[in-house]
Amino acid sequence: MSEIPIRRAERADLPALRDIYNHYAVHTPVNFDIEPRTLAEREAWFGQFASSGRYQCFVAEEGGRVIGYAGSTRFKEKEAYRTTIEMTIYCAPDRGRQGLGGRLYTRLFDALEGEDIHRAYAGVTLPNEASVRIHERFGFRRVGTYAQVGRKFGQYWDVGLFLKDMD
Repeated sequence: MSEIPIRRAERADLPALRDIYNHYAVHTPVNFDIEPRTLAEREAWFGQFASSGRYQCFVAEEGGRVIGYAGSTRFKEKEAYRTTIEMTIYCAPDRGRQGLGGRLYTRLFDALEGEDIHRAYAGVTLPNEASVRIHERFGFRRVGTYAQVGRKFGQYWDVGLFLKDMD
């Protein structure tokens, strides 16, 4: 796994990023999108990332194929939330539980070192043992649960709220 390069995401990666995300939107409760996202929608999403600062995105690539990504995004729109970020991480469905997520988060957190960030949050649809485990491994702690906050596949799902102190 250590030979798989991790690099900054580029616009050319958008089709792969969309496809990875859409797999989870269509087939799992991991995110609460019901319909697949379009390339134009993912283009707008991608516009928030920069090569430095609070909002960055990295991809893992193997043999020319993007197989996972991790990013830090704005937590909420209001200016007072500026030093708080939200984390996102996805691996291609055939690449889960192989250490790739940990490598992606390591690269992202290394890049965020020294930035003016006070807290990082992650929302995890429950149950999701693998996601809970990786967030806890990176110093997140569960601080709450949004009970039955999303309905997908005919049932309601909880979302665990995880927090990491960044300063």
